[in-house]
Amino acid sequence: RYLYHYTGCTTPFVRLWISSLTDKAIREGLRNLEEGSKYDNLYLAAKARSESDWLVGINGTQALSIAAGHGTYSVGRVQTPTLAMVCARYWENRRFTPETYWQLHIAADTGDGEVVKLSSSKKWKEKEPATALYNKVKEAGFATVTKAERKEKIEETPLLYDLTTLQKEANAKHGFTAEQTLEIAQKLYEKKLISYPRTGSRYIPDDVMRQVPDLLRGVIGMKEFREYGGTLDWDNLSTRSVNAGKVTDHHALIVTGVQPVMETLTEQEQAVYRMIAGRMLEAFSPVCEKETLVIEAAVDGLTFRSHSVSVVKPGWRAVFNRSEDKENDEETENKGTARFDESETVPVSGRSLAKKKTMPKPLYTEATLLAAMESCGKELADEEAREAMKELGIGTPATRAAVIATLFKREYVERSGKALVPTDKGMAVYEAVRKMRVADVELTGSWEKTLMQIERHKLSPETFMRSISVYARQVTEEVLSIRFPETASGGIVCPKCGKGKIILRQKLAKCNNEGCGLLVFRRFLNKELTDQHLAQLFSSGTTKLIKGFKGKKGTAFDAALAFDKEYNVTLSFPKPQVRNAPKQSGRKNTGRKSTGH
Repeated sequence: RYLYHYTGCTTPFVRLWISSLTDKAIREGLRNLEEGSKYDNLYLAAKARSESDWLVGINGTQALSIAAGHGTYSVGRVQTPTLAMVCARYWENRRFTPETYWQLHIAADTGDGEVVKLSSSKKWKEKEPATALYNKVKEAGFATVTKAERKEKIEETPLLYDLTTLQKEANAKHGFTAEQTLEIAQKLYEKKLISYPRTGSRYIPDDVMRQVPDLLRGVIGMKEFREYGGTLDWDNLSTRSVNAGKVTDHHALIVTGVQPVMETLTEQEQAVYRMIAGRMLEAFSPVCEKETLVIEAAVDGLTFRSHSVSVVKPGWRAVFNRSEDKENDEETENKGTARFDESETVPVSGRSLAKKKTMPKPLYTEATLLAAMESCGKELADEEAREAMKELGIGTPATRAAVIATLFKREYVERSGKALVPTDKGMAVYEAVRKMRVADVELTGSWEKTLMQIERHKLSPETFMRSISVYARQVTEEVLSIRFPETASGGIVCPKCGKGKIILRQKLAKCNNEGCGLLVFRRFLNKELTDQHLAQLFSSGTTKLIKGFKGKKGTAFDAALAFDKEYNVTLSFPKPQVRNAPKQSGRKNTGRKSTGH
């Protein structure tokens, strides 16, 4: 479309709009070519997104780099709010102070050999009152059941995959990065095995639903799903994922019906294909039926509680034989099969006093970061709520992987196991801009909603771009006005002026006293000096032996660095050690003096 407009072309055109590369889908698409004008607003929204990203990025990046005074620090309309989420979670996690608390637990016998574990509803911050109550519970041999409530619970089938959900689960289950998952899905698409992967929808329209039974028959031909396929109720397939009104540019990810030769696929391709095929089976299977059991019992006036879940009919959960999800700490202990009656007195066979600590929110992984980007940083467990938040998410399904990859490329973020942690450089950028518009996750999410309105003919792109121009100007002015945070060297006083403190930057170290002027560049004879090297030099006037310097001819050698009288950095060579050897021909064994260059 850029070329079309650039050349001034006005010739009407039609578009081939397909979600699969199978011969059947292509022929069907060619028989039903769409008028190009139908997609004008999709083009205008994409153009507005591209131009707004460029305007904010090019101006913000130059402003932040100028403010920093060294190096290049990139800013992006989606990149910077994403970095802000990672950094904010990192600080929250690292600054979290665990609080100790005590909780009582008892084990109650049902009379038929089963034991139910219950936890005190109350928790204590001090050990003494908890111990006193524990001693009372210890003396009591029985508990009185005050509540025994059973309820049926229906767990709906999961929706089909969109790209983001596939990326989240592939990261959680297989450790694939978001970018890897997209690349793998793209290859499967090009091999005609799955539908178009860059989709933001988890629904299919009615005409695609008519093809689903045939597609599922292909899926249950796979050895992993053959056994489950024999139990599928073909006359009552779930239609939860069928909603034409919720289909965006492309429908949800499904298999195409082309049977893969699994041996020709890589292990990663096989894993992603199984995920998509298995999710189709789950999405069209019966619901999972559960039974919840809540038991409350009193011992000497103290209430104990147990909440457990048992699966009555696994339904869709049987596809992968999924283990029951933990809904809270108390659920994990019991199977949900115990039989108690209210007012019943039951023997207490065990009791304990447990010392516990509160836990911080975990660091982001790629899976949880993708979820946060999709819901604008809001932690939403409910699937329906997450779907409703999609229009306010930051980035698009097709760009989120690239945004995360950019954070690694810019050296703002690194991996620690599965967790994402900010680098010193990333934290410096965050500290500089965290209170500014460019780092505001919800503001960025509102732009995505606005772009969606352009797609739906509800807003003109000119109106959006005017607001972006104002936003870019405000962001630039804000960033130019900041004092960029620097890394202190542990409070080392400048050895030259005796007044200033040494500040470490990305490419140099300097005294913060403007009248002093002492600075040392990190790179010296092709060797990058570490913070530790610089701290040694400024605090004691010399470093320890540093290995790996290179001379003009490329010869490697080891030396220390030291300040001369004018505080220029010089090389210092250690004295060679004199060995105790027998005197020969009256000569003295002399060592070489340390020399400076």
